[in-house]
Amino acid sequence: MSGADSCGTSVMIETEKFSVSEIFGENVFNDSVMQARLPKKTYKRLREVIEGGHELDLVTADVVAHEMKEWAIEQGATHFTHWFQPLTGVTAEKHDSFITAPMENGKVLMSFSGKELIKGEPDASSFPSGGLRATFEARGYTAWDCTSPAFVRHDAAGATLCIPTAFCSYTGEALDQKTPLLRSMEAINDQALRLLRLFGNTTSKRVTPSVGAEQEYFIVDREKYLKRKDLVFTGRTLFGAMPPKGQEMDDHYYGVIRERIGSYMKDVNKELWKLGVSAKTQHNEAAPAQHELAPIYAECNVAADHNQLIMETLKKVAGRHGLHCLLHEKPFAGVNGSGKHDNWSLTTDDGINLLDPGSTPHENIQFLLVLTCLLKAVDKHADLLRASAADVGNDHRLGANEAPPAILSVYLGEQLEDVIAQLVSTGSATHSIKGEMLETGVKTLPDFMKDATDRNRTSPFAFTGNKFEFRMVGSQASIAPPNVVLNTIAAEVFAEACDILEQAENFDDAVHDLIKKYAIEHQRIIFNGNGYSEEWVVEAEKRGLPNFKTMVDAIPAYATDKAVALFEKFGVFNRAELESRIEIEYATYAKTINIEARAMIDIASKQIIPAVIRYTTDLANSWNAVKATGIADVSVQSELLAETSGYLADVKRALKKLTEVTEQAASMSEGKEQAVYYKEEVTVAMEQLRVPVDKLEMIVDKDLWPMPSYGDLIFEV
Repeated sequence: MSGADSCGTSVMIETEKFSVSEIFGENVFNDSVMQARLPKKTYKRLREVIEGGHELDLVTADVVAHEMKEWAIEQGATHFTHWFQPLTGVTAEKHDSFITAPMENGKVLMSFSGKELIKGEPDASSFPSGGLRATFEARGYTAWDCTSPAFVRHDAAGATLCIPTAFCSYTGEALDQKTPLLRSMEAINDQALRLLRLFGNTTSKRVTPSVGAEQEYFIVDREKYLKRKDLVFTGRTLFGAMPPKGQEMDDHYYGVIRERIGSYMKDVNKELWKLGVSAKTQHNEAAPAQHELAPIYAECNVAADHNQLIMETLKKVAGRHGLHCLLHEKPFAGVNGSGKHDNWSLTTDDGINLLDPGSTPHENIQFLLVLTCLLKAVDKHADLLRASAADVGNDHRLGANEAPPAILSVYLGEQLEDVIAQLVSTGSATHSIKGEMLETGVKTLPDFMKDATDRNRTSPFAFTGNKFEFRMVGSQASIAPPNVVLNTIAAEVFAEACDILEQAENFDDAVHDLIKKYAIEHQRIIFNGNGYSEEWVVEAEKRGLPNFKTMVDAIPAYATDKAVALFEKFGVFNRAELESRIEIEYATYAKTINIEARAMIDIASKQIIPAVIRYTTDLANSWNAVKATGIADVSVQSELLAETSGYLADVKRALKKLTEVTEQAASMSEGKEQAVYYKEEVTVAMEQLRVPVDKLEMIVDKDLWPMPSYGDLIFEV
């Protein structure tokens, strides 16, 4: 069955029916598969390893590997890979087939050992290491993370068994996103359990950060995408004039999903469900061609793996539909960019949410201690949280009147803000604001109880019922770094609180005093107002809150004595690992801006300037032809020719300047100085080149302009 979407593009409408419950997790070696296929003793031992953090022995690993291989072959797999997350921003994998040495009869054996399951050896020197590995020191290790299920991925390469793994150097330093995340999860588990024991909880055995990452993305037509070399090289438009209509009518937000996009979303969901990713929510976002996908919460490291799968699937499936998925934080200037709201809470193995305030939060002492501990953590380590969300693309988004500002603050809502105000002013909280009946004024509509507090979309760290929503994270970034920081800073403050309370003679008095102390000392971090306003920038400075406007400004937070002490105390990072990440961050920033600058130079030189010259030549020929008649006014052509030539001269000057500063930047040694130069000189020169080019786009004949416009890209999908 076929139809047409609102742009007139012919679309095939799928009528295939399938049961979500039947396909969900069918490509995952999950607990139910393990329980069905593994011997009881092996399954029990593996569950002990997963739940208790014990080391997996080789005998158990051999049995698991054999059954995993047999199951994968049944799914059509011919190869396996250790699927890991190096510090490149994407995942990595090396495929090996299950084939072993040929037999005498010409056949081959298919095998997969416990050793192959547990450990791999990729080249550690070819991935970013920040100096931890020299070029000649090649050995690195991948180690199976058995807490994140293996899965079979089906694509053009066939079916591949993917084994989620950590990646570390020969000397044990973390070279990836997963290793520090797992370390931070152990830290928060240990300290949260200490806190729960103080409140008499003897049954909970584990506390896990529970995370749900809302993924925003843009979809454009692939044919048009390929005609934009800036999108191809950098993921964002380096040039582009705004179309007559942007997002000002708000008609795209939550609007009816176009059939071409709906068909794409359906396939994305189906792929993700098969991989055990609980994709739940989908809708149009604020900007034209922008959309969002949100999963149900999962344990922190699984959520991080799932988010990588979501990003990979969004890109892969787009190609099948003649589309292209843009995950850059700001692919189009002038319209909303894309973030990734990281929803974070703490949950026990027996279902207790430590961030659930209950119906009377002023009486929930355990919750108030957790809450005020987190206020202290965010206030003390605001710089680290900001750094954890820093990437080059996010510099275009944070604080740009569309996303959270670059200033960390906490939104609590009216109810909890009132409870904290009571604690600060009187030392105790005696009541909680209740939700009221919302009367619609329409008889046929039911009245209902509204929440006791509104939401605040301008807050970078907002309490939203029973979780915090960290809204700073960029759409193409891994969610591992922000969750590493959240887990570790929470663990630190929980540990400090437990150290005090475990020594207290009177626990009730001590916990009351500690809640009051933290509320008073860290109330400056609470802000329920408009985080986009200039007034807040001024107010935040008065409060002494840091404001790191760019990635380069934020990077040094990882190197402070405070940060090193924090991470080393809980074994999440050592100093060498932190310093290596700083080096990688500076290099990543410089390389990214260098690619963008060179792309601008290439596009301006080879496409923009020749197109404008063709236009001015046609205009001049027209001027001469009309003038030769002697009967027509050529003032319009003269004005256009002068205006266009003026902008062309501006382009030439700006291009020369950008070329000079880019060459100078590239000649510098990698590090902070080079990154700062790219920020202060190269990005400024890039903007100076863009201004006249965008003005020329509004003058030059559309048929002569060498690339699709914003309107072509964001409205014709």
